[in-house]
Amino acid sequence: MRDISLHVLDLVQNSLAAEATDIQITLDEDLEQNLLCLTIRDNGRGMSAEQCQAALDPFYTTRTPRNVGLGLSLLQAATERAGGQLQLYSQLGKGTTVVASFVYDNVDRPPIGDMSLTLTSIIALNEQCQFTYQHRRGERGFTLSSQELRQELAGIPLDHPQVAAWLRDYVREQEKTLEV
Repeated sequence: MRDISLHVLDLVQNSLAAEATDIQITLDEDLEQNLLCLTIRDNGRGMSAEQCQAALDPFYTTRTPRNVGLGLSLLQAATERAGGQLQLYSQLGKGTTVVASFVYDNVDRPPIGDMSLTLTSIIALNEQCQFTYQHRRGERGFTLSSQELRQELAGIPLDHPQVAAWLRDYVREQEKTLEV
């Protein structure tokens, strides 16, 4: 995968496959520590310790009919190429947390990519799920909550074309406020 937003899309798909109803995505650009950290936390089925270990193997998946699960192993390889690491925490019945860290200025760190399109897609296509996205860069940041959006829209579905277009533009505008 060429950018972090595509890894987010893949991890969210994993969370949804694990029947998560609440998914929290945090992207923290810590310029002082020279670190980019992506955290995705869900309340899905979770995994045993053995499943967590196996999940990093590209030839392991619980999905059918595929018999490979490249997402986590590709993310792990990307973090290691960029001087970082991947951590996977999970508990059966409680959910899973994936933490991917990258050395921020490492030449091999993938770009963040188009988070506005990724977020618009996952929120609009998964009305049953609560998503929270938080993006911080240094002292600046913003948070987007699908629950708050639903309350503000008072019955207008999140997959409505005008809502999706607004959401995409809103995230892009917020990301611009983070630029130094």
